[in-house]
Amino acid sequence: MRQTCHTRTPTTRQQGFTLMEVLIAVVVLSIGLLGLAGLQAAGLRNNQHSYFRSQSVLIASDIADRMRANLPAVLNGAYDQGAGAAAAAKAACTTTTGCTSADMASNDLAEWNQDIATRLPAGEAVVCLDSTPNDGTGTANAACDGAGTLYAIKIWWDDDRSGNTTLFATSFQP
Repeated sequence: MRQTCHTRTPTTRQQGFTLMEVLIAVVVLSIGLLGLAGLQAAGLRNNQHSYFRSQSVLIASDIADRMRANLPAVLNGAYDQGAGAAAAAKAACTTTTGCTSADMASNDLAEWNQDIATRLPAGEAVVCLDSTPNDGTGTANAACDGAGTLYAIKIWWDDDRSGNTTLFATSFQP
């Protein structure tokens, strides 16, 4: 009987290599999920900015429509807050007896300011005669020059709640 000699090659086992792959995969997945969360947060922030911008457009359209409906008060300057037009609620304007066009303007401005305060964070606005409508930092510094016949509708709000205001301005010419 013949004996054959078999040489066996030693097999080496690598231990821990699979665990290392899993750890690396978890780190890569975690970084990916953090990036996805960042994109989601940016999307929500932009969506909120867009919502506030839409609200400011609707609010500006509201006062412009009110001014078009009360043209005698516009022509008499009853809507010009830069010249000291008052914004006060007038009970007679909501009844069938009615009110004067100046009282209606005052009531319109009061209702409009209340609407702004409820729809925009730190919202404030002004309607004034202004030849440069895209300036001003708030109602305390509206930068209304009182020049010309163009009414500026300026709306400010705190878009990111940081204290920095965003301005939306449009104009209305009677």
